[in-house]
Amino acid sequence: MKQPTLRHTNVPYHTQWGSPEWVRHVVEQQGDPCDDPHWRRSGFADPERYRFWASRLCGLTCLESVLDYWRIEHAPRAVLLDEALRHGVYRLRDDGGVDGLIYRPFADWLGEAFGIQVEVLPEAPLEEIAVRIDGDTLAIASVSPEIRYPEQPNQRRGGHLILLHGRDGDGVWFHNPSGIAPHQADVYLPFATMARFYAGRGMTLTRIVR
Repeated sequence: MKQPTLRHTNVPYHTQWGSPEWVRHVVEQQGDPCDDPHWRRSGFADPERYRFWASRLCGLTCLESVLDYWRIEHAPRAVLLDEALRHGVYRLRDDGGVDGLIYRPFADWLGEAFGIQVEVLPEAPLEEIAVRIDGDTLAIASVSPEIRYPEQPNQRRGGHLILLHGRDGDGVWFHNPSGIAPHQADVYLPFATMARFYAGRGMTLTRIVR
């Protein structure tokens, strides 16, 4: 039996960079993210730190949308990054790269800091994650960043996180923090299309009502 439609509306959209309309400049033209006059919106003051981290913060950007939707008070993204680093959500490597977003430290941090219960699903069909979306639950899924062009062939799966905020029997609605319009905010794609990009893992985020 197909699942009924459940969709959270008016979930705030945030991009990893300063402004949604500047994503194309960054990802397609390899433009300097600091060309966007609003690059400081997420709380960064040092342009080099912003350039290094902005492309890596898809997960924190999804979190920011969730916190704003549930009206949970939080610091700017740059400060959230500091807290995430302190909790082991991201780990700097000796080669200058970054490991992360690491799911289980992320889950522990969200429970401690925001009262959000996170269920980590390291191996799950997307349909299984989607059906868990309910009135108090959203989800984050690992997909290829190539999902910003769903009509084109992709080369890999995973490496990027998107926020799922709705589902029906055939597919999901989501925000893509590095998406380009029209596949940026409130995107709907069927499961059959999503499967090409989906890495087989994700997590659910449930608001604990006190």
